[in-house]
Amino acid sequence: MNADPADHAATRNVQVLPPWRRAVLKVGSSLLAADGGGLSPRFALGLAQFVSASQAAGREVVIVSSGAVAAGRAILPRVEEAGAAIAARQALAALGQAQLIGLWQRFFERPVAQVLLTHDDLRNRRRYLNARATLNELLRLGALPVVNENDTVSVDELKLGDNDNLAAIVAVLIDAEVLFIATDIDGLFDANPRTHPLANLVPEVSELTPEVLAMASGSGSEVGTGGMRTKLEAASKAGAAGIDTILFNGRRADVVRALGQDRLEGTRIRAARSRIAARKYWLRHAPVEPGAIVVDAGAAAALVQKGASLLPGGIVAADGDFRRGDMVEVVLRDEDGERRVARGISQYSAIDVRRIARRHSREIEAVLGYNYGGNVIHRDDLVLL
Repeated sequence: MNADPADHAATRNVQVLPPWRRAVLKVGSSLLAADGGGLSPRFALGLAQFVSASQAAGREVVIVSSGAVAAGRAILPRVEEAGAAIAARQALAALGQAQLIGLWQRFFERPVAQVLLTHDDLRNRRRYLNARATLNELLRLGALPVVNENDTVSVDELKLGDNDNLAAIVAVLIDAEVLFIATDIDGLFDANPRTHPLANLVPEVSELTPEVLAMASGSGSEVGTGGMRTKLEAASKAGAAGIDTILFNGRRADVVRALGQDRLEGTRIRAARSRIAARKYWLRHAPVEPGAIVVDAGAAAALVQKGASLLPGGIVAADGDFRRGDMVEVVLRDEDGERRVARGISQYSAIDVRRIARRHSREIEAVLGYNYGGNVIHRDDLVLL
């Protein structure tokens, strides 16, 4: 039997993965759906072993998993997905979500946490911060977050099947270094390998030019709703935040095992700039809300000289009416006048900042009745001016 030329292409191009500590692994429906409907552990097992090996090495992984609709279809096979009403597909997603989480939980001793998001959750500033805080806390507790789009209430996203882009947004959300996208082909090819047997694998993409985007085609499977085009769109979003994207064949056990040894047989799409540079650029140029957080000299020195987070104890006042999640400036006022010190994303509204000013971080919950953490602005969300 002649070997698939795509397999040969992938085998010839073995790369070393970039160093990473935190990653998002996106798994599509084509890797989880069983032939007769429902979910199959056939390919999920190898991916779970990669996650376990990464966790054993001290790394953190968040899974973005499709497959809820496919799982629900097995429970109610009478519902025809082709041309079905959106409500029927949403019902399938609701039925299948528990099955999907159950599939992943069977592979891990640590708890698996279900996190359902929509793009609206990630566009809204307050929801964005809440989602990030939840995911970070789950990782801190040693749980494995499994994120899926909330298809039971999401209409536009369900029709688009946009989990590739959702995975990129989650990667930005948790400050990941790399986005792994498991697919059912070896990576990006210069032509569709299913219709062009001599198509060549592209092992590395340094820039997503129009010529590279032209290589992408539509959906490649009957159960998946995203194709290579959506994966390149996701890579573009991740790359703008300094995150590399890795495309690999999740059906090939040898390729998945190689990832656990930091070797890639697939396509690496390099980020446009470093992760730190991308985030600092965004923090420096994002629109600032009217108002400011006024700090004393000690807090200003801690921010500038020590790279510290902004704590409530060093805050003197809050100007304006900004909300939690807004970009605000940090200023120092003294006998010499007012000087801009920094800008960053406030974890608390102006009203709350006024109430906790000059307080210790441990007093926040007693004063407000709730807390979003001990930092008013975390150092990762702050850039010096």
